[in-house]
Amino acid sequence: MHLSFHGGAGMVTGSNFLLESGHQRVLIDCGLFQGKDGADDRNYAPFLYDASQIDAVILTHAHIDHSGRLPLLHKRGFLGPIYATKGTVDLCRIMLEDSGYIQETETEWLNRKRQRAGKEPLEPLYTVADAQSTLPQFVALEYDTIHDLGEGLRVRLRDAGHILGSAIVELWATNGGKQIKLVFSGDIGNPGSPIVRDPALVEGGDYVIMESTYGDRNHEGREARLENLAEIINRTIARGGNVIIPAFAIERTQELLYSLNKLVEKARIPVLPVYLDSPLAIAATEIFRVHQDYFDAEGQRMVRFGDDPFRFPGLRFTASAEESRTLNKESGAIIISASGMCDAGRVRHHLKHNLWRKESTVLLVGFQAECTLGRRLLEGVRKVRLFGEEITVKADIEYLPAFSAHADRDGLLQWLEGMSAKPGQVLLVHGERQASRSLADLLEQHGYRVAVPKMAERIALESGQVVKPAAIASEVEYPLVPIDELGDDLLALLDDIQDATEAGRCDAEMAGRLEKVARLLQRARQVMSGEL
Repeated sequence: MHLSFHGGAGMVTGSNFLLESGHQRVLIDCGLFQGKDGADDRNYAPFLYDASQIDAVILTHAHIDHSGRLPLLHKRGFLGPIYATKGTVDLCRIMLEDSGYIQETETEWLNRKRQRAGKEPLEPLYTVADAQSTLPQFVALEYDTIHDLGEGLRVRLRDAGHILGSAIVELWATNGGKQIKLVFSGDIGNPGSPIVRDPALVEGGDYVIMESTYGDRNHEGREARLENLAEIINRTIARGGNVIIPAFAIERTQELLYSLNKLVEKARIPVLPVYLDSPLAIAATEIFRVHQDYFDAEGQRMVRFGDDPFRFPGLRFTASAEESRTLNKESGAIIISASGMCDAGRVRHHLKHNLWRKESTVLLVGFQAECTLGRRLLEGVRKVRLFGEEITVKADIEYLPAFSAHADRDGLLQWLEGMSAKPGQVLLVHGERQASRSLADLLEQHGYRVAVPKMAERIALESGQVVKPAAIASEVEYPLVPIDELGDDLLALLDDIQDATEAGRCDAEMAGRLEKVARLLQRARQVMSGEL
């Protein structure tokens, strides 16, 4: 009986774990890698297993870093069932089709560029049609009910409190008369979040595979979060600017609408134009309305008293691209738009028209992965390139991590401590190395056995031994960039720095380029040393 890690190990995105038990081969999640630092290379790389030999997938939730490679898995031969909650099934119907559309349009744009350079065209990772042909494989399961998957495997989904329909997976595997229980946390929700319920407590297991996204930090308090949100909005509107909020279409957007509803009703912010500028977020909000039985007590109470948590005076939905373009002339408005890490979607247009305005504010409300535009803004980059144009960053960049749908460091410990039996071993995933290591140190201080798996590691569950068979080690090909392109990028950036130095401009404006050079050098070192 073995468990191997094909994504979400040593990084936040790309969740993908393979359980081999007897003749059964079951995946938990199959998500896209996100962020610009080699994510495309990882997404296009072959799976390190035969997709046609996978018997089933158990999906923790609909976020694209957990579900986004399911159409690719199908395209490469997987025809088995995909088990998830009804909420996750409904959200995946819109999420995967939208992802297929993004794959097609981005590849079309890239191929126009490649054609001008005399290069061969690329195929999209998958298409809308691939996503649509995957949907019949979904099988909806109820929370808190044990389901027999056959061949000694049983599964129970518990509410993870992360987004609508998100699940903790309890999986019992029996092979050769020996039973092992595994608990996959998925993404653990932030306790006390509106709309969704708090994460369920489970009984523990032989192995707990647990997220660590915020393993090295805590969020601010919820009441402070609302106060800070109101203060940022009022300050920005008073000086005539816009508040641009890059937000994930699922959960973050709905939680923002819920919070803005409260602020408007309590007159803590004025009634002003609030635009939800994301067709995907609009569709997801309608799915939230369908699944009100998943709401927490406060959300259900609002609905019973006729208060729609996702509507309030001033809120407007902009579904069409034409409507979205009219927002470029807005002042004194809130614009909520995807994507949450600023690397795709309509929000990039709003950033182009607002980042240079010192009266505007860009408010980041969720996790920003390494090398994404959102992370660079958070780190203080002074210039960014959007749609071929260099934009000077003069807008305020604010961050409210308490809006995160992830539990923080204390929340993760609280969830683990709530187990009625201490797990045999905790395996930390879904975290950057610093966050995972910091959480591991904390858990070890509380008496837990902890390990932080690496990509492609394979654990023999009966012994707990980490093994790396040659078949896996030799097939790991995750080059972050082709080495020739790496050299071209380095030379171009070094030329920029030399020109700026000679012109006396090598000051703060070069910080972004210098940071990128450092990242590229690190990547080169890893590629050449065989780490990647």
